[in-house]
Amino acid sequence: MSATTTLKRSDRLTPSTSLTSCRARHSVRGRVSPEHTKRVKKLTGLIERALQDAVRLPRGSPRVMTQAMRYCVLSGGKRFRPLLCLGACKAVGGRVRQALPVVCSIELMHAYSLVHDDLPAMDNADERRGQPSCHRKFGEATAILVGDALLTRAFEVLSFDHVPNVLAILRLLGAAGGTAGLIGGQTLDLAQNVVPLTVRYLEGIARRKTAVLITASVVAGGLAGRASAQELQCLRQYGERVGLAFQLVDDLHDDDGLARAMSREAVRERAIRLIAQANQAVAPFGARAGTLHELADWLGSSAG
Repeated sequence: MSATTTLKRSDRLTPSTSLTSCRARHSVRGRVSPEHTKRVKKLTGLIERALQDAVRLPRGSPRVMTQAMRYCVLSGGKRFRPLLCLGACKAVGGRVRQALPVVCSIELMHAYSLVHDDLPAMDNADERRGQPSCHRKFGEATAILVGDALLTRAFEVLSFDHVPNVLAILRLLGAAGGTAGLIGGQTLDLAQNVVPLTVRYLEGIARRKTAVLITASVVAGGLAGRASAQELQCLRQYGERVGLAFQLVDDLHDDDGLARAMSREAVRERAIRLIAQANQAVAPFGARAGTLHELADWLGSSAG
C-alpha cells in the first residue's frame, strides 16, 4: 500500500510564555534557540495571511456569515495545529507554501469545532479567547450555520492549489473530524453526566477531541511535503504523543479532566514523558525537525 493510503479541542491552554518566546524546562530538550523563535514568528505571519485569504468568501455570501466567520477565525489563537503542519512539511524537506492550503483547512476545522462546542446544547460557553462566543455575538442559529460553513470551507480551500497528496489529506482530515475523532469525542463528552468518569474514559475523550486533529495536522503536513511511508510513521508517532500531552497540559491549567482523575504530578510527569518521546520520534529528521522540536519544547515548558 502506498504512503498516501496507509495513513491515518481544547483551546484554553494559556502557558506563561507564548509560542514565540518559549523556554523548555525539565528533561524535554533544553533552551530554544533565538533562530527557531524567529522562524516560528515568520511561519505565524504566513499562516495569518493565508487565513485572511481563506475567509474571503465568494461574492453573494450573506454579510453576517462573512462577519461571523472572520470573527471566529481571525480573533487570535496560538495557531498550534497550523505550525505543526508546516513544521512537519519542513521536516520531510517540503516547501512550506505548498502546505498553506492544508494549514487553512485544519484551522477552519478547528474553528468550526470550537463554535459548535460553545453552543448552549454543548458546553454553553459565553466566551472564547476572552471575547463573546459566536452564538453570544451573532445568535445561536447563526452560530450553527457558521460552524457548518467553516467545516465546508475547510474542504473547499484544499482545492485552491495543487496540494500534493490532496486526496490522502482529505481522507485524513475527514476521519479526524468524524465519529472516531472530533464528533466521537464530543459525543463521549456529552455523556459525562451519566457514566463513571474513569481515567480511561477521560483519556478517550482527550484522544478524540484533541489528539486526533493534532496528529492529523502533523501527518497532513508530511503528506503535503511528499513524505515517505517511514517518515509518515515518525510524524504520526510525534503527533499522537504531542496531541495527548497538549490535553494533559490543558487539564493541568484548568484543574479539570485528567488532572482531577489523576494526581496533578502524575499528569505533569506523563505529559513531559510524552513530549520527550515525541522529540525522539522526529530525531531522524535532524535539523529539519527544528520547528517540531520547538513546538514540543514550548508545550513542555507550559507543563511546569
